[in-house]
Amino acid sequence: MRSKVVTIDRHIIDQERNHPGASGRFSALLYDIALAAKIISREVNMAGLIDVLGRTGERNVHGEQVQKLDAFAQEVIVKAMDHAGHLCCMVSEECDEIIAIPERFELGNYVLLFDPLDGSSNINVNVSIGTIFSIHQRVTPAGTPGTTSDCLQPGSRQLAAGYVIYGSSTMLVYTTGVEGGVHGFTLDPSIGEFLLSNPHIRIPDPPARVYSVNEAYYSRWSEPQRRLTDHFRSGRDEGGGHDPEGYKSRYIGSLVSDAHRTLLQGGLFMYPAETRAPAGKLRVLYEAAPLALVFEAAGGRASDGRRDITSIVPTGLHDRTPLFLGSASLVNVAESYLQS
Repeated sequence: MRSKVVTIDRHIIDQERNHPGASGRFSALLYDIALAAKIISREVNMAGLIDVLGRTGERNVHGEQVQKLDAFAQEVIVKAMDHAGHLCCMVSEECDEIIAIPERFELGNYVLLFDPLDGSSNINVNVSIGTIFSIHQRVTPAGTPGTTSDCLQPGSRQLAAGYVIYGSSTMLVYTTGVEGGVHGFTLDPSIGEFLLSNPHIRIPDPPARVYSVNEAYYSRWSEPQRRLTDHFRSGRDEGGGHDPEGYKSRYIGSLVSDAHRTLLQGGLFMYPAETRAPAGKLRVLYEAAPLALVFEAAGGRASDGRRDITSIVPTGLHDRTPLFLGSASLVNVAESYLQS
């Protein structure tokens, strides 16, 4: 029997006490994210029983088919966040432009950037999917509507970031940066609360000898990327000697699921550029930068192959990037190949 139960609300309040000047607005914003995650989790868990599977018939800004659950998650997050007075604007992977706060509501000092349901095409076959989020402080004057200047900030300026994974259980993982650490909360459906289950997460290093990449795209990769993948296939260690255990390949095809496994077990996740996506495929603001902050705060690294993801200054709301994410030692190995 657990003698001490820490809800996400209590944990956020405890963290707030470390900042005497805190107004409570930021904490309330995190509560609202957790509430939206509970609602989405309920719908995901009912996916085979109610009419939320399949496509809406529409396409999003990226030309991708919009899943019914995408549209549902998008609406839930927007409606949970737009009225509370915490935000000056929002930006979603599903929307071409900034999501404005309705005029009848107070404008706040934060920006929420999110991917409402990453990997939703996998829901039909019960593969875990997830929500990714990032919070920035606005840079434009208080009391005015948010602009692209508030959104196009480097990942190093994120106040908080995290993800929710909807799998065998629903888990919310978030960080407020290196000093705050990374913490995981599992949803207890019997009481409807996120409970602290994984405090102070640190990515293993030396890591699990695991690499994760979609090798079906091997023929579309650059020569350095092929050599990097061959290195993991070859059974050689980092010094060039024989490694009797070698590396194992693990790839789910759901970004949040692959990232979550890598965070807890160590290893290297790769989503490289390829001939059909020479700038990379993952979105900087909604996917790469939030996950990068989580991994950096857990002692890992995130790179585009040449520089830290959190150093990238985006120029557009839907900029893309390659992503190499995982234990710091293996991200370093990846960079050594890609920069050669």
